[in-house]
Amino acid sequence: MSFLNHELKMERLADKKCIHGDLVQVTLAEISEYLEQIPDWTFEGNKISKKFTFQNYKDAMEFVNKVAEIAEQENHHPHMEVSYNNVVISLTTHSINGLSKNDFIIAAKINNINKKD
Repeated sequence: MSFLNHELKMERLADKKCIHGDLVQVTLAEISEYLEQIPDWTFEGNKISKKFTFQNYKDAMEFVNKVAEIAEQENHHPHMEVSYNNVVISLTTHSINGLSKNDFIIAAKINNINKKD
């Protein structure tokens, strides 16, 4: 896949809105496809996660607040762990005990945070 095609797919995923209601678990094939669109996220069990590292605690907390804004807008909330300048974000859809497309939409939006700054 070319870099341009990769970026276009990611933009489309990041531009989508989370849906609510009749959510279904994504298939392994969909997980594989979506992971290509969200660099550095890993799939394990029933979640995806990524570690972000910042210059200091203040920068890490500013990032957490930006993630919180996205989560509130989309009504889909990640698990976040903060340890000084590191933030680990995990996403899963609790209502279906697995991954939904919403998890990947939020991950793509999170990946775009620093691109907008």
